[in-house]
Amino acid sequence: MRVLQIIPSISLVYGGPSQMVMGLASALAQENVKVTIITTDSNGDSGQKPLDVPLNVPVKKDGYEVIYFRCAPFRRYKFSLDLLKWLKVHACEFDLAHIHALFSPVSSAAAWLCGQQKLPYILRPLGTLDPADLRKKKQLKQLYVRLIERGNLAGAAAIHFTSYQEAKISQRFGVVTRDLVIPLGVVPPQAVVDGGSLVRSQWGIPQDTPLLLFMSRIDQKKGLDLLIPALETLLESGCDFHFVLAGTNSQDPDYEQKIKSDLANSPLRSHTTITGFVSGELKASLLQAADLFVLPSYYENFGIAVAEAMVAGVPVVISDQVHIWQQVRDSNSGWVGETTVEAVVELITAALQNPQECRQRGLNAQKYALQHFSWGAIARQMIQAYQEII
Repeated sequence: MRVLQIIPSISLVYGGPSQMVMGLASALAQENVKVTIITTDSNGDSGQKPLDVPLNVPVKKDGYEVIYFRCAPFRRYKFSLDLLKWLKVHACEFDLAHIHALFSPVSSAAAWLCGQQKLPYILRPLGTLDPADLRKKKQLKQLYVRLIERGNLAGAAAIHFTSYQEAKISQRFGVVTRDLVIPLGVVPPQAVVDGGSLVRSQWGIPQDTPLLLFMSRIDQKKGLDLLIPALETLLESGCDFHFVLAGTNSQDPDYEQKIKSDLANSPLRSHTTITGFVSGELKASLLQAADLFVLPSYYENFGIAVAEAMVAGVPVVISDQVHIWQQVRDSNSGWVGETTVEAVVELITAALQNPQECRQRGLNAQKYALQHFSWGAIARQMIQAYQEII
């Protein structure tokens, strides 16, 4: 089986979607599927230099290959005319295409091309069909749907959702679709010897102070406008903790700066560490150090950061708009509540007041994630879906 994965960018600055495509490709390759990812060299939307990668030639990685194409024209929108020219010539060499992202010009054009070339394709919307997301730039998206995306949805062999909640609430614009609900996978972080202690020492965080970790893109949908006042309330009540904000936002640096300024002018400033983007050993060490992971998002089609925390054995505090909230609640892997400041205060208080229960829920989280979010199991589900479509 030869499968093509198409995504606007796999730069890690874009977060979970990029990691997911590479993780899926590697897992599929281990099951003897021949996988090629085609993507652009985009590396951020605010003037960052493009990825330093070879262009227009296959690059071997973990059993699969990636072909990068230069963003041109319209770099801001991660568009690549070269990618589409390549696809038109080579689509006939593949059995199926898995396209990641809607409302992205290169993905939309790729879906149309796949239809023209009679190559069956699956669309993964990345949460863009969520009513909350559709409200952003509403009129432009309505026009985009009428002109382009409704036809792409109608022509898709299936729509890949990562949770039942995402599938349930997603708009189809009158199109009847075949839905695949297959979650994202996570790789258990490599244990770093004394990683948690070293991270605390590095940033002057007392070893016995509960560490609350936010590790995700710093975006308006992530609920930081709920989390920061909730933490201020907890601090005023005498609650002892240290907050670590790990993440960045290359697409909206102004919002990232606003959050940093809010924290700098808050009583939390002496109880907060801001790390920026983290990966590798530092990311693993932060997860080892964390007592609680917090993400009160207004909407998340899956919540890859939550799954990463769970597989690392960290109990989670999330909103009921993170679409794996039901799994978290059913597996007793953390605490789930509404998107209000009061709810966030209540959930974190409940977690911090019972350290033993907190640790137990962390163990529950790890057990559940290892069983349900393993890439091997997800790859096998995906292969079955691919075979049925082919």
